[in-house]
Amino acid sequence: MKKIFSAVIALMMTVSVSAQFYIYLSNGEVLQADSISMVAPPGDGVLSGKFSVSATEQVQFSQGNLQYQASTDTWRFATNQYDMIGYDNSNISASYSGWIDLFGWGTGNNPTNASTDNGDYATFTDWGVNAISNGSNKANLWRTLTKKEWAYLFHGRANAATLFGFGTVNGVKGTILLPDNWTLPVGASFTASTTQGLTEQGTYYYNENDNNFSHNTYTAEQWSKMESAGAVFLPAAGERGNGTDVINFFFCGYYWSATPYDTSCAYGLYFHSSRLGQSSSFSRYNGLSVRLVR
Repeated sequence: MKKIFSAVIALMMTVSVSAQFYIYLSNGEVLQADSISMVAPPGDGVLSGKFSVSATEQVQFSQGNLQYQASTDTWRFATNQYDMIGYDNSNISASYSGWIDLFGWGTGNNPTNASTDNGDYATFTDWGVNAISNGSNKANLWRTLTKKEWAYLFHGRANAATLFGFGTVNGVKGTILLPDNWTLPVGASFTASTTQGLTEQGTYYYNENDNNFSHNTYTAEQWSKMESAGAVFLPAAGERGNGTDVINFFFCGYYWSATPYDTSCAYGLYFHSSRLGQSSSFSRYNGLSVRLVR
């Protein structure tokens, strides 16, 4: 009986059914309903799109930016790709009960480190070594892209210049990445920013027009179609620039790479209304976003 019930539950989680349902509880009570809403168990947190980060390797991105809650020592991915914490990152501490999503470089083993001494970030511990609650909840499944891999995404893979664009999703500004084998969903639209004046300037892209985030605009429902086809969105989540000071959220995006620049700085991806590049270095104590891959 237990096996049969489990099989029925599994079926109900994968199909939409309209019928009368009866569930027999151990105390003899019988529940009846026209439909049953069930919450699926924590997923693997990975998006469907595949992205080349070298001539021989593809990765898939996590469902959202990485978040951490110190009071419960819990890691998770944002529910939606456009979710960001913003100013509340200024509350960063070892006892904070809220969530943060801006981290000093390599702080996978010390996520609440807000020191402004770059020497306190001398070694890199990838955030992906941790078990992420809605990312299969197992250690060492995820990792951070290197500087070269970010560069390959935007400059090296086939048709790289046409597989990204600035945009606004559910009112949040950011950068859209399309997978290698991209097919535009029926009823959706996408405009590569390089067709709207953004030009490649060696290691970065630039357009003096400050209205680039209007190149693509989606409601949450419209974005759902794009996401289902494999599109990735990196929100402009700002940075924690000096200790607990949070700046530039909603206007600029900064994402760590795993690559050091020197003993006090490390490389990261950045973008704002007119520029995108992956060769800039940031002080290791800066709090930037983290978007993991596997």
